[in-house]
Amino acid sequence: MLDLKICPGCGEFAEVPRAEQGRLVCARCGHRREFRRLPLFALTGPSAAGKSTVGPALARLLGDRVVPLEQDVLWTGGLRDDVDGHPAFRSTWLRMAAMIQQSGRPVVLCGTVVPPEFEPLPERVFFSEIHYLALVAEPGVLARRLRARPAWRGWDEPRIAEMLEFNDWLRAEAGRLEPPVRLVDTTTAPLDETVATVCAWVTDRLPRE
Repeated sequence: MLDLKICPGCGEFAEVPRAEQGRLVCARCGHRREFRRLPLFALTGPSAAGKSTVGPALARLLGDRVVPLEQDVLWTGGLRDDVDGHPAFRSTWLRMAAMIQQSGRPVVLCGTVVPPEFEPLPERVFFSEIHYLALVAEPGVLARRLRARPAWRGWDEPRIAEMLEFNDWLRAEAGRLEPPVRLVDTTTAPLDETVATVCAWVTDRLPRE
């Protein structure tokens, strides 16, 4: 699938893509093409809240309807070194998800992201909506989970403190973000219950046939 930022008519690369009435419009040559503008599902939250556990279950249960992806696979090189909210990293993911959804299945992106990091980006135009659900947990439980991770993952105390701060911020501010972020607390919830909650959240928001 051709990158939606590249015009198939003249090859122009659109730094700021433009969509009008269900079509992408090239600012250089005026070429118009239809594209699938589907919702994106952002399954977010702090590390150790459960995203990487729930994601594979979504692939098993909803794989015929959505494409679950792990955000960290692109957390490399220049994308990781990007600053101020990592806009190049976020933009790359939106471009990738937009290409994948041309197959007709929306993407469920599992990773740490909040609306202010996605909503202002030029690539946001590729999606009808972005839905956000965050898995969170009580700080003490989250800290224990992070300390139990293998040493190669690099979870030292300063990094754990940073993640706990994000967890606290998200729990306090989720409802005031635009759009609001739904919270699911995984502190004591059984895995199958959390999976069922996330599955229902996705399926309730899928486009109707």
